[in-house]
Amino acid sequence: MSDPNFVNQGPGAIPPPPETEPTKTPSRGKVLGILVALMVVGVLGSYFGLRRQSEAPPVVTAPPVVDAGVAEVPAEVSLPESDGRIRDLVGKLSVDPELAKWLQEQDLARRFTASVSNIADGESPRASLLFMAPVGAFQVGAAAANGRSEIAPLSYARYDLVARVLGSLDASGAAMVYRELKPLIDQAYREIAPPDQGFETAFGRAIQHLLAVPVPKGPVEVEPRGALYVYASPELEGLSKAQKHLLRMGPGNMRLIQAKLRELRTALNLPTPAPATPEPLPDQAPGQSETQE
Repeated sequence: MSDPNFVNQGPGAIPPPPETEPTKTPSRGKVLGILVALMVVGVLGSYFGLRRQSEAPPVVTAPPVVDAGVAEVPAEVSLPESDGRIRDLVGKLSVDPELAKWLQEQDLARRFTASVSNIADGESPRASLLFMAPVGAFQVGAAAANGRSEIAPLSYARYDLVARVLGSLDASGAAMVYRELKPLIDQAYREIAPPDQGFETAFGRAIQHLLAVPVPKGPVEVEPRGALYVYASPELEGLSKAQKHLLRMGPGNMRLIQAKLRELRTALNLPTPAPATPEPLPDQAPGQSETQE
């Protein structure tokens, strides 16, 4: 039986190599599966490995820089129109009905700051405080042989009302009211003050100026000079106009007012400038005297 593969081959012929099995090509399904797997790996790799690089970092907005060295100036308001607010707040500091009458005046913020400025400079605050003027005339006793007279107690009594109202003020409440009205006060003071001076400095100076007035222990002598009276004591006559206003109120009223000024200075935490002369004790005796109205 002959093998068909060796037909017509002579003796000694080399037999052909055996037929090799044809190479199997991968099926279309497998190729598609591999491609899908590679695509999934690529997508996952790009998501987890490349996402941080491709995404822009979040933008952090820095807060605005504020210059702490420049205080913001509050918007100015109409000072006369603020009288109602001042009356409501200040009126609660005392139950004395006279205070409510005083607060019926107009342009209260300007009156207050002008008075403080005048006193700090040693000038009379009369122009701003005419509504507080006493009733009656300045009175003295009979003149002695040397032409001097003693100020009459009735002359001091004219200021009892002012001292009573000022003495009745609640110092702690005044501190809260002062802080509430500070923008209005600063605005009014800027109209009359040097550009480099704040109101609290002037307020502290004004209080210190009045506390420096010695309280007389005995009668105060005056002597005529033209149509007016002047203090016989050079020490008292040398006081400023503002200090003489306080001196004219008499020892009892002076003690009451000076005690309240000390309370207010502490409650408002006002600066205390170094006095030109040591602040006298409440009952320290001066030289003696009083001055013109």
